[in-house]
Amino acid sequence: MLMKPLPFDIREDLEGWRLFWARLAIDDYNANVMAARRIQVVADARERFKNTGEIGSHKTVSALRKLFKAAGCDPSRYRPASEALLRRLVKGSELPAIQPLVDLNNCLSAELAVPCCVMTEGSFGDSLVWRSGKAGEAYESLRGPFKLENKPVLFDADGPLDTPITGNTRVMVHQETQSAWLVAYLPAAELDRDHAWQTLDSLCDGLGIHAEPFI
Repeated sequence: MLMKPLPFDIREDLEGWRLFWARLAIDDYNANVMAARRIQVVADARERFKNTGEIGSHKTVSALRKLFKAAGCDPSRYRPASEALLRRLVKGSELPAIQPLVDLNNCLSAELAVPCCVMTEGSFGDSLVWRSGKAGEAYESLRGPFKLENKPVLFDADGPLDTPITGNTRVMVHQETQSAWLVAYLPAAELDRDHAWQTLDSLCDGLGIHAEPFI
């Protein structure tokens, strides 16, 4: 599938990253297919990583850590969300059923080993910036107040939207959400958008969630 041009502008000030975007919409959702997909994604993660010590040396995870450091962030103190997710899975946790779009997002993050975020459609503006956070910038994250200084952050004109560490309540998906924008934070040296799209497209097979890639 050809990737459509994004319907909003984005300026990327952080070097070495490649952002992959897709619009997701729930069509005829099949919870049984999603349940099987979550189980398979967990099995894939445990096949790739026999223990948590192997995760940090994975080329994609290692590349992300370098990009975090370049943005001013210590990835050992503030792990990329994908690394934290993989560590939980390898330690024995499962992927829970949360909400269809969130579950798909989590599956993609584990498969690609990169942070991904789903933001409710209409929850952000049409002019975005990808840059390091500045002193005093913060948001209410899914785990409480979170300071954004020296962390990679996505902004719109009204403020911060997301960091690939922990999500923002401002743009979060709710149980009733039917459509959202997914963004995957790719290290450009290791992953391209075509691979991200192929992985997402495969995960969507039979789910009843329609995905369109954008660039």
